[in-house]
Amino acid sequence: MPTRRRPVLAWSLIVCSLGANLLTACSETPAPTGQASPGGAESGAASGLKLGALLPATGDLSSIGQNMPVAVKLAVDTVNACGGVNGQPVTVVVEDDQTDPVAGSAAMTKLAEADKVAGVVGSFASSVSSSAVPIAVKNKVMMISPGSTSPVFTTQAQNGDFQGFWARTAPPDTYQAQALAALALKKGFKNIGTVVINNDYGVGFEKVFVEAVTQNGGAITNKDNPVRYDPKAATLDTEAGQAFANKPEAVAGVLYADTGSVLVQAAYKQGLSNGVTWLLTDGVYSADFVDKVGKSADGKSILAGALGTVPGADGEALETFTATWKEKTGKEITAFVPHTYDATVLLMLAAEAAKANTGEAIQSKIREVAAGPGEAVSDACQALALLREGKPINYQGASGNVDIDANGDVVGSYDVWTVNPDGSLAIIDKVTPPAPTQKDG
Repeated sequence: MPTRRRPVLAWSLIVCSLGANLLTACSETPAPTGQASPGGAESGAASGLKLGALLPATGDLSSIGQNMPVAVKLAVDTVNACGGVNGQPVTVVVEDDQTDPVAGSAAMTKLAEADKVAGVVGSFASSVSSSAVPIAVKNKVMMISPGSTSPVFTTQAQNGDFQGFWARTAPPDTYQAQALAALALKKGFKNIGTVVINNDYGVGFEKVFVEAVTQNGGAITNKDNPVRYDPKAATLDTEAGQAFANKPEAVAGVLYADTGSVLVQAAYKQGLSNGVTWLLTDGVYSADFVDKVGKSADGKSILAGALGTVPGADGEALETFTATWKEKTGKEITAFVPHTYDATVLLMLAAEAAKANTGEAIQSKIREVAAGPGEAVSDACQALALLREGKPINYQGASGNVDIDANGDVVGSYDVWTVNPDGSLAIIDKVTPPAPTQKDG
């Protein structure tokens, strides 16, 4: 299915409530251009911290992305209710990136150059972040993605491309690919096919997954002919046939929800997936994806028995956040909501630690508040209170410890999920990738 396109400004809103109803927006018009510097709002606390959010309300990842702006707003309203940042309320401008690099680039340009934000939460799709992060770096805007997991960003950070203006709260696919490979071998699959979306996310994941499987005694049935599908293709029958050729016991699919559902249906309708287990990733961890794939004639989900991985989170911080989320939104927590909340909180904590509301100020303190030697704290308001007293902190997020390294990466554990016969999703296990080997310097 082709990516849907809409005007970039259609989804803009500004959140500027202080002590008001947590989920009420004070305005639904784009933020004024103002006189802010390229690094964000005017220097110092007088103008208040302005943030941006670049997230997918429409397009191939909208089924997962729909709760992300709500998580951003929850974080901002929580902080504003306990005094804001540097003595002023925080505002946020939200843009729909449409899961499209072109639209995302345009929206990022607006956020950085017209809205003059100091930091951006986003994007989710690695392809969109790849197009947006150069704009952030150019304008000295701190960018924290809650879900762009391509290994390409680690390499670029190591090369100095980002100058410290990039980080993410979800671990890179360098680790998730190894975790999915470990899961496949744990389940006894020795011959595995692959099919991936042809972008940074899919190809980067594929490379590490293939290496991990073959290095640990497994075989990739289409290793010499990798199957990479065009997300704008009208049909995916050929790609489905190629992925399931050579009789694999399982097929690892690195997909997005809209186009991925077309691929899964194509395999099912050709009778290729009968008796073969789908191995999936976080990109399709949603009830909406399962619904799009559909059910067989007997009412059973076509994806029944599929296995997948998704960045997990555990501990008291997640429990507290989950309770708050349900109370304030009335919704069940979904994938990457904790990662989005943590990304937003980190931007605000870094600005408070720096005593300035610019992108450069946030960049200078982001690792210190995320992974420094200070007091471990998971409550955003408590963390702000400590910073106001001049005390160092080590923020422990709802998504994990969010210890950001020199490349902007975090390492996490992964939940193992499956699809039940009725189409519901269930977390059934955890899997941890090998420890990182790169030096943090």
